Amino acid sequence: MKLNTLSLSIMTMGALAGASLTAHASGYHFGTQSVSAQATANASAAEATDATTLFYNPAGMTRLQGTNFSGALNLVAPSVKYNNASASYPTQPYAAQPLPNGATVPAGLNRAAAISGSTSGKLTDDLLAVPHMYLTHQLNDRVTVGVGIYVPFASETEYQRDSVLRYNVNQTSLTTIDINPTVAFKLNDQHSLAVGVIAQHAEASLRQYANFGGSANPALNSLLPGVGGGHGNSDGYAEVEGKDWGFGFNLGWMWEIDPSTRVGLSYRSAIKHSLKGTADWTTPATLAGQAAASRGYIDSDARVDIKTPESLSVHGFKQLDSKWAVMGDVTWTRHSRFDSLSINYSQPKSAPYSASNFAGQTADKTTLVPDWKDTWKVAVGATYQYSAPLQLRFGVAYDQSPVPDEQHRLSTMPDNDRIWLSFGGKYDLNKNSSINAAYSYIYIKNSKAQVNGYCGGSTAGAVNCVSSYTNGQADYKSHAHILGVQYNYQF
Repeated sequence: MKLNTLSLSIMTMGALAGASLTAHASGYHFGTQSVSAQATANASAAEATDATTLFYNPAGMTRLQGTNFSGALNLVAPSVKYNNASASYPTQPYAAQPLPNGATVPAGLNRAAAISGSTSGKLTDDLLAVPHMYLTHQLNDRVTVGVGIYVPFASETEYQRDSVLRYNVNQTSLTTIDINPTVAFKLNDQHSLAVGVIAQHAEASLRQYANFGGSANPALNSLLPGVGGGHGNSDGYAEVEGKDWGFGFNLGWMWEIDPSTRVGLSYRSAIKHSLKGTADWTTPATLAGQAAASRGYIDSDARVDIKTPESLSVHGFKQLDSKWAVMGDVTWTRHSRFDSLSINYSQPKSAPYSASNFAGQTADKTTLVPDWKDTWKVAVGATYQYSAPLQLRFGVAYDQSPVPDEQHRLSTMPDNDRIWLSFGGKYDLNKNSSINAAYSYIYIKNSKAQVNGYCGGSTAGAVNCVSSYTNGQADYKSHAHILGVQYNYQF
């Protein structure tokens, strides 16, 4: 069996990719860390009017006077559904089996067969809440410091325990929190720079099934009680949990061309993670399940090393008149860092049922080869000052998926290109406080995934790895609604 759910949780950590969808931006990113930005489809990085600028362009903190607080809450209603799923077991050899009467059932093969179980369902929860918080303080006319606590990556997907795709993946979850202290310097009246340190904590869990019955002769089921031989007759599963801290940095530059026009750059570094945890195995009471323990399928440590992608954003803002302002953002993300991933186990496992040329050998890892590509996100937005206290906000964005094709689409992350449609508003309660509200609909292009357990190979016997070597496919339909509210206060 392969614990590639661990890798997926991590990727999903790779973003180390919470929101109950595979994420609400492409890859494993959560999608928005500010309600004021959400209302413009995240096009407002150069606007810099509240403390959430710390995430989008920290150099914008120099535009904030005094002490500023922003607390945001996103309510996410994702929908990721799969249908038309099918999967098959490989042809697997089983060893000769002795009988109590001294006879022996000769070795043979479990022929390729369809996996039975659920072929459709919903992978996500109906609703969840994700908070973010920011605080900035102006030390003097040139220096501003701040700290942000926010969720950059979050994901949770869960198939039914009897899904036909259970051997490839059954459940994953990821929660990450960044603590981001930052300082911004005003070089002169036009240019500001900022630098911050990111401490990122991640927790992930997973569940995946193993086909222990594939290595036992199904003919023995009628001769001996409780053998559990044959495909799908002795399924076990592993549950893995892991935690890690990783560290990176962010940079920002903002140029105030004139009082109504500014442009900026922001950069977020890659972050290395070594997710360490335990793999807890549950095996069935059948003889085939009990035999799995002797092949190394026992509780042990597991580790995955990953590096999250860096990103670079270019953005601009223009106040057209007393009512209208326009803004835009282009973000490049180096998702190509996620070209392969290995899950390493402290306890090697034998794979006598993987292929005859690997019978009797052991393996201590599972490898994924998603072969992701770099991506671009383009967002444009506008604001309209409807009245003295009320500002209306709008935005649209196109977010490119890093998945190159359906052969590389992961069943826990059926990602595809998406379009954001957002609107909202800001209402000034008084001269010191305001409230932002936003709604976003995220349209995600339908997708298909062709998944296998071949650890980067094209056939079941190509690579010796920890896997049940099943093959499957499914169609996916996804979308999401995000409702946000944010409170801002200037001390």
